[in-house]
Amino acid sequence: MQESIRCEKRMTHNHRLDRVPSANDMCWVGGLSHGSNVSGVECYNPLDHEWKVLGSVSRHRSGVGVAPLNGSIYVVGGHDGVVCRRSVERYEPETNSWKRDVAPINEAKRDVAVAELEGYLYCVGGYDGLLCLSTTERYDPLLNRWCRMAPMNRRRRGLGLAVLDGYLYAIGGSDGCSPLYSVERYSPTEDRWTPCSPLRTCRENLGCATFQGKIYAVGGRDDITELRSIERFDPVANEWSAVTPMKSKRSKVSLVAANGYLLAIGGYDGTVHVTTVEAFDPEMNKWRPFGNTQTCHPGGGVAAIKLAPYVRETSQLARNR
Repeated sequence: MQESIRCEKRMTHNHRLDRVPSANDMCWVGGLSHGSNVSGVECYNPLDHEWKVLGSVSRHRSGVGVAPLNGSIYVVGGHDGVVCRRSVERYEPETNSWKRDVAPINEAKRDVAVAELEGYLYCVGGYDGLLCLSTTERYDPLLNRWCRMAPMNRRRRGLGLAVLDGYLYAIGGSDGCSPLYSVERYSPTEDRWTPCSPLRTCRENLGCATFQGKIYAVGGRDDITELRSIERFDPVANEWSAVTPMKSKRSKVSLVAANGYLLAIGGYDGTVHVTTVEAFDPEMNKWRPFGNTQTCHPGGGVAAIKLAPYVRETSQLARNR
């Protein structure tokens, strides 16, 4: 109880937050800048309200898809600075180690979107170095196999992918010529994509997450500039509506729902890759500064996952050395 009180005081003083987050952690994985400054694995501990570097990535690449499944964080595809990759790896937070026991996807690609639905991983869209793709692949962890599913109706790279009410939503992205307004929904029982209500603003390299029963499309880039605007999809009304914009423009932003907040992490503001984090408080209907990561992760991704206590202790010891 005393530790919770101390945590509440520290969070309120530093960021004017009025409640203590639950103990869910986030890991930000991978990324590769043009200067070959490689990002590793960072973990956010809500009890300390700090990002801590846990270690390096196994293979250096950007444009990866990142999603949690069965306690691991999967990193799919990407670009190693020379070619697009088929390889898939998983990071085990509890042992702070990388495993290469995952079957590769069927085609090498970057700028993909990955999400977990009903115990499977879905890898959607991307860019193979020549063309934008409409393909959908599904990973079965029991069989350790990727299989091709029905393709999307549009080719998309840099798209958002969200899960809501048992469906996958592919949102925006680029067809290789221009950013897209269009949205489509995948039914796993029918293995079919169908068109949905379009975005109000075309967006590629956006952040996307489901939060409190609605889908948020955050930032990205239109055909002119990086964006700080937000849209929210209500499945009951079947429409997108504008939400309070972020304080900063963010393309290639990572978006995750955790601890009662929607967190926009990193991204590119049109000049530099940033390390700042913003939190959307639904009760206040506003975005607030939420600290900084230790490094920028261009082309990486974030997943929310429960970390064992000794993982936090190990990362703290490493940081103090």
